[in-house]
Amino acid sequence: MSFSVSWHTLLDELDDLPDDAELTTPISHDRFRITDVQEHHVVITLDDSGNQRPLQRDQFETLYRRIQDSKGAFDIGRLPPGADPYPAVLSLHPRFEIDEQQGVITEKEGPTATQLADDEPDGDDNGRGEPDGLDAYSDALLLIDALERNDVSDLTELETNNLVNIYTLCSDVQRNANEFRKDIADVLLDRLHHDRPVHSQYGSVQRTSRRNRSLKDDEEVLDILAEAGIDRERVTTVDSSKVDEALAVTELSESDVYEIEQSEYVRKAEVDEEVKESRLQGLKDRLAASEEAETDDLRREIEALEDRIDDLTSFSTGTQMQG
Repeated sequence: MSFSVSWHTLLDELDDLPDDAELTTPISHDRFRITDVQEHHVVITLDDSGNQRPLQRDQFETLYRRIQDSKGAFDIGRLPPGADPYPAVLSLHPRFEIDEQQGVITEKEGPTATQLADDEPDGDDNGRGEPDGLDAYSDALLLIDALERNDVSDLTELETNNLVNIYTLCSDVQRNANEFRKDIADVLLDRLHHDRPVHSQYGSVQRTSRRNRSLKDDEEVLDILAEAGIDRERVTTVDSSKVDEALAVTELSESDVYEIEQSEYVRKAEVDEEVKESRLQGLKDRLAASEEAETDDLRREIEALEDRIDDLTSFSTGTQMQG
């Protein structure tokens, strides 16, 4: 998965955080809140001092790369001073969590723990609650209903409130479906074998592996390369975290050393779960109260749609997924 995809998944997770949600840093155990989410940075407010601080996207990417290069487990003790809010925020991504006992931030499949201050272990449960596939179903049903009631062939013709409804539901479907997909992947992993794709009606999956590299200690690597005749200047680059530290003690401005682009985007601010629940119950009641003839019509429409999907997605060769 590319960093860009992971970054936008993280932004979606941050968008869904309650305004009063607190996180704790893994090293200093300082508490802070997310106060602004932008395309290129995340602003946090420290609880003790009230000071605001931007966390830059490129620094998240650096941390992401280091985790990738460390076989999925990066020693957070190697972070520069004051950088521990970065792994704390990254832990909100569904694939990353911090193991404070081991002193690492890891990438893994399946439910992960976060650095939310109220995300305390309960017994043997040390992570997010099991995602419920019914959540994905319920939100998908609401999205289908919204799409049926609105002509989305020309979005510019839709009223703003209808666009907001559809956008919110799309976001919720994506979030719940992604968590449900990870649960399914955990089960599939035990059933798949390397180099043996398994085909089913709508697609195919395959078990894969990847090779991760982790650099040894920086000075050790530089010394080894120097002995081989490689000047250290050839393998060192500007570290933006150190640049930020330098800016703090000079009169230089951020724009002197950074190319800064301002972009506008839409993010989900809140979800009215009561309205969603009420609408969902209304759909269930309407379906239950349908006349038999209407139910038969609906069944025929669904069967016709399934036939069309079968024609488009069926596989003629390969192993078939067993039910």
